[in-house]
Amino acid sequence: MLLKYFYDEKLAHASYLVGCQKCGEAIVIDPSRDVSMYLQAAKAEGVKITAVTETHIHADFLSGSRELAATADATLYLSDEGGPDWSYQYVDGYKHVPVYDGTKFSVGNIRFEVMHTPGHTPEHISFIVTDGGSNAPLPMGIFSGDFVFVGDIGRPDLLEKAAGVSGSTKDMAHRMFKSLQRFKQLPDSLQLWPAHGAGSACGKSLGAIPSSTVGYEKMVNWALNEDDEERFVETLITGQAEPPTYFAMMKKLNKEGPTLLSEVKGPQRETESIATLQEWLKTGVVVDTRPASVFAKGHFARVINIPLNKSFPTWAGWLLAYDRPIYVLCEEDQVSAVVHDLQSIGLDQLVSTMSPSVVAKLPEADVRVHTYAEVRPEQAAKAIEDGDVFVLDVRNSVEWSEGHIAQAHRVLLGTLANRLGELPRDKTILVHCRSGARSAIAASILQAGGIMDVQNMLGGYDEWLRTGQPVTV
Repeated sequence: MLLKYFYDEKLAHASYLVGCQKCGEAIVIDPSRDVSMYLQAAKAEGVKITAVTETHIHADFLSGSRELAATADATLYLSDEGGPDWSYQYVDGYKHVPVYDGTKFSVGNIRFEVMHTPGHTPEHISFIVTDGGSNAPLPMGIFSGDFVFVGDIGRPDLLEKAAGVSGSTKDMAHRMFKSLQRFKQLPDSLQLWPAHGAGSACGKSLGAIPSSTVGYEKMVNWALNEDDEERFVETLITGQAEPPTYFAMMKKLNKEGPTLLSEVKGPQRETESIATLQEWLKTGVVVDTRPASVFAKGHFARVINIPLNKSFPTWAGWLLAYDRPIYVLCEEDQVSAVVHDLQSIGLDQLVSTMSPSVVAKLPEADVRVHTYAEVRPEQAAKAIEDGDVFVLDVRNSVEWSEGHIAQAHRVLLGTLANRLGELPRDKTILVHCRSGARSAIAASILQAGGIMDVQNMLGGYDEWLRTGQPVTV
């Protein structure tokens, strides 16, 4: 049996290629939209991808299941649990097998048994795997998707918060409890392979270790050690941070079937031109991908800053609309990364890119060149004490509940663009988050929305605490 692990750090997403080298066949589990890495790995290992599956309709990335069905002629093994509202709508055009609780199928000598594990979503399934080429009497492991993670379990509120199914959170939490009772009956020796790691918004406190065992999770995972159902439900639903706004679109696209990448038009590379940049701003949104410290010192009016780092796709999903053209300021050797990150969450409407050095074509005194100040916590504390600033906290609700600056007003970064009317225009806006990264993005959104007198607190709330400034809960 061949097992290859793939991990997208930007989306905290794990996927797997499982192959039978004796038979030359393989299956991919929970694939990313860009399937080239699976095809390359299969070729290198001498196997052909003949099947593809996923544990559920994902909300945080665009699935590559349809892509593999189309490009590799792989058979789709997809959940038909959860009722008609959670059925895949694109499968009729491809070889496919609907699977249910107890369904068994094989890829070469590797046997898979489906276990319906609702709680994160109604249609969620897990796969118990047995290596038929070995003499082991028991299954080898379980691909648990967003059901059981290392140290945590999937959140039950996305159906309500991301898909708009009102009142479903408690029902899904109860279903999760029942699914876990079945999980506890599995052999301790089973290896556990989840679909996400630390940093994913699909759970509260996922571990950073890529895999575990059923037995170890029984010992250390809080959810497997809570036997009171009502207490379990209350613990599970309490303290879940707001899910990114793009999750609803991911659910829709993954259910209907993502556009094949061969049908997505790539961006044009434009020469540096202020006139072109101004035309872009008339029709869509312009994103500057430079580091925040560089952007703060000089940027073009109405352009927002989403630095091209580990968090780029997440904040692009939070802040960019799926029905507006996207234009990006980035270096030429960064274009492929920008395209990949945007397409990984279905933002396919990237029209053009341009070098960010276009900003240097304008003199510093030009009214279209904007800057914002970066201040230390000590400076911020003095300004707050003097009543000179409006304190804006853009962290999530969980972070806020753990402690905040007494004078602060909270507006979640992902919703800030739609709430600018709630902010004063006659005071300096002092914005902060936990580290200063999200608040830098917020500063750009404030200025793009016409609020020019903005300061970003360097180091954020963590640095505020470190320097001994007062807080409240």
